[in-house]
Amino acid sequence: MSEVLSEALFLRHDDNGVTTLTLNRPQARNALSQGMLRALLDAFAAIAADDSVRVVILAGAGPAFCAGHDLKELRAADYAREYTEQLFGDCAELMQAIVKLPKPVIARVHGIATAAGAQLVASCDLAVAADDARFATPGVNIGLFCSTPMVALSRNVAPKHAMQMLLGGDLIDAHTAWRFGLVNELVPAADLESHTLALARKLASKSPLTLAIGKEAFYRQAELPLAEAYAYTKDVMVANLQAQDAQEGIGAFIDKRVPTWCGR
Repeated sequence: MSEVLSEALFLRHDDNGVTTLTLNRPQARNALSQGMLRALLDAFAAIAADDSVRVVILAGAGPAFCAGHDLKELRAADYAREYTEQLFGDCAELMQAIVKLPKPVIARVHGIATAAGAQLVASCDLAVAADDARFATPGVNIGLFCSTPMVALSRNVAPKHAMQMLLGGDLIDAHTAWRFGLVNELVPAADLESHTLALARKLASKSPLTLAIGKEAFYRQAELPLAEAYAYTKDVMVANLQAQDAQEGIGAFIDKRVPTWCGR
């Protein structure tokens, strides 16, 4: 195991194929400063190229997962257009980097996840939350609609639920977030870390190639018309079947043995 501090903005912890990235601005509820966004972009780029990493857990230090953008930094920059163009551009790039990463990303959520923090949760492939966590897209309350968080949110929950969160701006409890489909599981806060790690290890035991193929195909087919989606996924399955891991997995199933993955 190893733990690396990167510019004090996040912690990286590697453990047998599972990498945990922990947002590390606890005094600011892990607000996404421009520096943190860029550091996370670099971290995900490095992880994408690191074959030893099979699954990523995204977490937050201190009392909250993430409170969204750093409003104090926004005001200190005098809301300059050049700054905000870069800030929201970096944020959009980070969310897409999570979706495009060829490895599963699990949000481990405690405290609050609001605005761009809720966007982070929605951008991850899976989310496990403490049963006392709370979520919101509250931008409407301060005159700044959560337009970029809306992109990820509206791809996770039903339109009426998304609009309820976006127009109302209210905090919702963990059970409501689960009912809406924003998170996969709720666990007692004391069990959050161990439960999320167990899920990550389960995923890490599978073929990394198959996970990468499946994740990419899931997001691509979701944007296609029905007939095109079937045509695309048919080609994906044909190509997938030529992989050594697919043939090994089928053989292991038939022979009633544990497969040995090679990632090819």
